[in-house]
Amino acid sequence: MNPLMKIAKNMAESGMQHNEGGPFGAVIADKEGNIIAQANNRVLIDHDPTAHAEITAIRLACQKLKTYNLQDYLLYTSCEPCPMCLSAIIWANISKVYFGCTKKDAANIGFRDDMIYEYFSGKHTSILELIPMDREDCLTTFKQYQEENKKIY
Repeated sequence: MNPLMKIAKNMAESGMQHNEGGPFGAVIADKEGNIIAQANNRVLIDHDPTAHAEITAIRLACQKLKTYNLQDYLLYTSCEPCPMCLSAIIWANISKVYFGCTKKDAANIGFRDDMIYEYFSGKHTSILELIPMDREDCLTTFKQYQEENKKIY
């Protein structure tokens, strides 16, 4: 087993055994294999539905490196990332992810990532109602940001 994937798996098992969250672990490393951050799913202990292992590892790595850009780093995760984690990975500019279990494996034990994928494909749209409101008023903030040449990331 790859040593970094083994750490991700161990993180998943530790978090699961301590009832911190689901059976998911993640490691962020540089291209030489040096570990920058490691984390397990902490949804239950943190009372935070966004505290997935990948997102927690991204937060820790960014804090440690004092950056929001992890473009030169790799992610090892015990399971194929869910849609939320995929989005966070893309926002962090991580371009290579190694994963153990698949999203189907996660679905087989009861995790519902498939519902979100189906929502994005136009199915199950009843799970969320998106309602536009006050766009013109909100656009003034966007215009100010653009006029002040604030950083785009």
